[in-house]
Amino acid sequence: MIALACDHGGFEFIGDIKSHLDSMGYDHMFFGTYSAESCDYPEFAVRAAHAVASGVCERGILVCGTGIGMSIAANKIPGIRAAVCFDLFTAEMSRCHNDANMLALGARVIDVALALEIISKFLSTGFDDNGRHSRRVNMINELDNQRS
Repeated sequence: MIALACDHGGFEFIGDIKSHLDSMGYDHMFFGTYSAESCDYPEFAVRAAHAVASGVCERGILVCGTGIGMSIAANKIPGIRAAVCFDLFTAEMSRCHNDANMLALGARVIDVALALEIISKFLSTGFDDNGRHSRRVNMINELDNQRS
């Protein structure tokens, strides 16, 4: 299950993203927003992040104007590692090296065709659990424990 959320800046991408996930065989839950009317992105990012952190959803995809705001909000939730990605390399590395569990995209930075390619790369790439990357992700997880 993939958690999806957007703000008004990313709303135009959501229909294409949902269709893309459907075509890949992924179920998804949408946490808003439900229109292109101006809204506050943290509300939607946090809803999706809680779904990922709790295990209701395996991963999440966030879309706002740049991806930055929603990733910052999502990363405030313990257990979330949201990465802003803008090309296939950053999507692959966010999974392979950082075990990112949420992808943040900027609808004002990339076009929808590239966004769908990035999503495919993010969802198809596994974590390279070779020791050094695990050690670093565990260090990040410890930071969550310090916030609790």
